[in-house]
Amino acid sequence: MADPRRKKLTSVAIALLFLSGGIEYAVILPTIWAYLQTLHAEPYFLGLGISAFSLTGLLAGPLFGLWSDRTQRTKAIILFANTFEIAGNFMYFMGISKWLLLGSRLVAGVGTGAGASIFGYLTRSTTSQERATVFAVVMACRQVGLLIGPACNLFLRLCNFCLGPFEVNKFTSPGLFMCLLWILLQFVVMAMYYDLPPSAHLQRAALVPQEEEEEPLVPHDAGLEEGAENSRYGSTGSDLRAATPGGPDPHAGDEYRYVPNGHLTEEEARDKGKSQLQNLSTMKEYLREEVVVLLTAQFITLFNQTALETMVTPITQRYLNFGELENSIMYFLCGIEVICGFFLVRCLSTRLPDRVILVLGLIICNVACVWCLLFLARPQGSFGILLGELVVGVFLQVLGLPFVAVSQVSLFSKVTAERTQGFSQGLRRSVGGVATILGPLWAGGLTDNLFIMLGVMMGLLSLLTVMVGLSYTYLVEPPRGYLSETSQEEPSS
Repeated sequence: MADPRRKKLTSVAIALLFLSGGIEYAVILPTIWAYLQTLHAEPYFLGLGISAFSLTGLLAGPLFGLWSDRTQRTKAIILFANTFEIAGNFMYFMGISKWLLLGSRLVAGVGTGAGASIFGYLTRSTTSQERATVFAVVMACRQVGLLIGPACNLFLRLCNFCLGPFEVNKFTSPGLFMCLLWILLQFVVMAMYYDLPPSAHLQRAALVPQEEEEEPLVPHDAGLEEGAENSRYGSTGSDLRAATPGGPDPHAGDEYRYVPNGHLTEEEARDKGKSQLQNLSTMKEYLREEVVVLLTAQFITLFNQTALETMVTPITQRYLNFGELENSIMYFLCGIEVICGFFLVRCLSTRLPDRVILVLGLIICNVACVWCLLFLARPQGSFGILLGELVVGVFLQVLGLPFVAVSQVSLFSKVTAERTQGFSQGLRRSVGGVATILGPLWAGGLTDNLFIMLGVMMGLLSLLTVMVGLSYTYLVEPPRGYLSETSQEEPSS
């Protein structure tokens, strides 16, 4: 049983990590475009800079998740990942060239891979009934960071001094600020984060697979046959196995022994058979209909979100003459709305199933995308009309985000095996990472042709809505033990 005090401290440390991730996003995003302009960067560098952060994150996520699944530890992973955040933000502060700025986002993005390990830990330490609530709170912490970030920019924009050979101004100060913040978080994690054992319900569930393992997954003869076939590759028949002195019956597989020259013993063959069956069942697990639908939801939602975020800054600059101050205020207000949305979802999750919340979110997102296509694709009118159209479009888009985000993460943790949650969450975040790479690149290249950009986004969202409707009956938590039984029975059938 975990110490309640340690569990509370660990929860606080996780909240601070997600809070800092939100602060970093909100501090960097409003000023990166103007920062790139001072370095004489081409317009497409805005999309590259935003996408670079996600690229390394999507590569690091599954690796960190697999690491946590194997070790059942996350503290060392978090400390290791944070060093990339520190280095990347310091490179951003240096700001010598546009290429160094791009490299800084690549390095800092590796640090986001630790999120997969954290989500795996949260899945292992919560029940399925409370999981949506916990995820909503954690995601809300990131949104609080998105709220605090613009407020930090209000002070960082006043910086104008030199620190050794480096100039500290309103563009470079966000990098220095985040570097110091991640250094502080290293001490917080070392002091407050504990690798706690899984919750009691998972420990009880773990007894079932252990009892089932008494019956071999692979028949005795099959294990020997597979081991012999694998040993034949690149070898002659005479050195594969040696018969016992008594001249064994060729059909008596248990009387053969493998010579110790790099070939498999009977026990090793059986273990290898188990491993191969587990790998096969894991691959099949991620190809099930409900898993594919939820991964598609992750991709399309984040693709549309990041595309709109990339589009908003140039639009406000072109049609409303917004600067970094006005953009920071806009992100500040969006942060308030998203936090309210997450707490609304937190309340609804105790009364409504995850799939109902997902459908509600998709309805809101469809309305938001239609609005943007009608009114923002070709902005016209006075300043007041343009501002009103932008406010409504951004409000609807931000409102639908918490519904889709929380419901699909919670559902994904329930329809995938708990023993591989680190890797599963890493895979999910990698899919989201691909979306956050392609979204800004797509929007950055079409800021002058918004009809095409928004039309494709509308098409993707419509596709997702149809997929969710067709797979609605499958978007529920499987019966207890179903996933483990599937992993054992499917390969044998």
